[in-house]
Amino acid sequence: MNIQVILFGAGGHAESVAGVIEAEGKYAIAGLIDSKKPIGSLAFGYEVLGREGHLPDIVNKMNFKEGLVCIGDNYQRSALTGRIKNMIPDFNFITTIHPSAAVSHDVTIGSGTVVMAQAAINHGCRVGAGCIVNTKASLDHNSVMEDFSSLAPGVTCGGQAFIGFCSAVGLGANVLGKIAIGNYTVVGAGSLVNKVIGDNKVAYGVPVQVIRDRNSDEPYLR
Repeated sequence: MNIQVILFGAGGHAESVAGVIEAEGKYAIAGLIDSKKPIGSLAFGYEVLGREGHLPDIVNKMNFKEGLVCIGDNYQRSALTGRIKNMIPDFNFITTIHPSAAVSHDVTIGSGTVVMAQAAINHGCRVGAGCIVNTKASLDHNSVMEDFSSLAPGVTCGGQAFIGFCSAVGLGANVLGKIAIGNYTVVGAGSLVNKVIGDNKVAYGVPVQVIRDRNSDEPYLR
């Protein structure tokens, strides 16, 4: 019998994560925790069990403490993870990897991370907790993603790249090898990152340019 898990979130990213979990086949999704959808309603085939504050009662009732935070925004995913840990200190955040992803045998991946279809993580990489390596994103040898960072679909990172805490690299961007991106920074879609970018920046372009500073909790550009 597969391990029962709860997903936090019921939006588009949660639906994508559910697809990875279903394909991997290690876990069974028992339901969703979401703050917006009506309790008892269905989202992509799974029941909304309750709100965030209902979690202790739900865990006691269902008698398991495992799940995954499925929120695309890095800051919000980190914040919710912290709140869950405060409510239930021994809650276990699972990691899920799509069967079509190519992950080298010596890669380390933290808890609460999702690796989506056709992603590639090569020799010697370290991926932290709560990260997203999205569809067809690649991380070449000896690169690092710090906790709660994310690569959008189609991102390519060269060898020894570094993505800082809670930073997001947008759709189809390219990060050259040995280039570092700081903490809480957002790189826009299609960018060519050929130079170091510091903390709390918005940057985009070919080649990339720092456009402005940003707050750590600021929503992504749309």
